[in-house]
Amino acid sequence: MRSKKRFLGKAVLAVAAVAVLGGVVMLLWNAVAPALFSSAHPIDYLHALGLLLLCRILFGGFRGGCGWRGGRMREWQWEKWQAMTPEERESFLQRRGPFGRPPRERS
Repeated sequence: MRSKKRFLGKAVLAVAAVAVLGGVVMLLWNAVAPALFSSAHPIDYLHALGLLLLCRILFGGFRGGCGWRGGRMREWQWEKWQAMTPEERESFLQRRGPFGRPPRERS
């Protein structure tokens, strides 16, 4: 029962966040774009949501923070990294690369 409430709360929060972001995009577009570009027209709320979705598709933003994103590691990853010897770190970087993925083979 508790997890259903938590899920519902997160869903409501996500919908509210998207609604607010759409409004912010609309206000920013209408304040900036027509003044900068003579051919730009003000947009309505649905167009702002579409623009937000397009940016999400093209640039892949709005992700939750995990792993190395933004130069940050999770606490347990940092502790594991700190516990490694310099030789283990070098071996890890050789095997997995600096971003935790195997280095690509160059053709």
